[in-house]
Amino acid sequence: MAVIKDSWFTVEQIDSTTYAISEYGHWEKVHSFLLIGEERAALIDTGLGIDNMKRITDQLTDLPIVVITTHVHADHIGSHGKFETILVHQAEADWLLNGIKGLPLEQIRKDISRDITIPTPKEFDPNTYVPFKGKPTELLSDGDLIDLGNRLLTIFHTPGHSPGHICILDNDREYLFTGDLLYTDTPIYAFYPTTDPEELVSSLERISFLQVRKVYGSHNTLGLDPSILFDVQDAVYELRRKDVIRHGTGLHEFKTISLKF
Repeated sequence: MAVIKDSWFTVEQIDSTTYAISEYGHWEKVHSFLLIGEERAALIDTGLGIDNMKRITDQLTDLPIVVITTHVHADHIGSHGKFETILVHQAEADWLLNGIKGLPLEQIRKDISRDITIPTPKEFDPNTYVPFKGKPTELLSDGDLIDLGNRLLTIFHTPGHSPGHICILDNDREYLFTGDLLYTDTPIYAFYPTTDPEELVSSLERISFLQVRKVYGSHNTLGLDPSILFDVQDAVYELRRKDVIRHGTGLHEFKTISLKF
């Protein structure tokens, strides 16, 4: 159910205090998530940066917002500069401050500007687009708890797609936000030099044993049935049995997910 009409963002209400903010007009179909507690709100990622996400969050809550970064790729930190409080895992603090070494700006601009299916804001110019860089307010570690006021979040360090990738468990509602560790419809990627296929598979195995009501990945289909975690367990077993968990082994397809190493 859409709750706000907007020219770029699609806002859908998951429950009375949880919202998905999606960018379906871009080929990556990125989702960010706003979780509202009694004292403050958490914004999981801030999208592509093609448009200003704060315009949306201002309409949804008056509470102070803490941005929780699943990982420091350009499509997840686009509106970070619009918010005061930014959390990132300690393994990617340098990326947030100085950028990802070895990733050319030209490649980022190419990826951010291709296959867009709806009009972009007039302020967006792919030729001058620059990913956010800044010092995080706080560094995260595995097992950290974030209290929003009668709403407790647990941080899981789940490296592989990137060194400091995290998943977030909403303990009260049993929602698992998986960032780029787990989603459907397109391959989960671990073939860049900054990725680690073995760590990714171990991270998938770790979250697959969590008891949750819903899984929310950061791309494509919004909201996945928790039965996907059983499919993840099967995939982990098969990848290890076939001994293909390394760069260069290509695409591996399973019942509901696929991975590219």
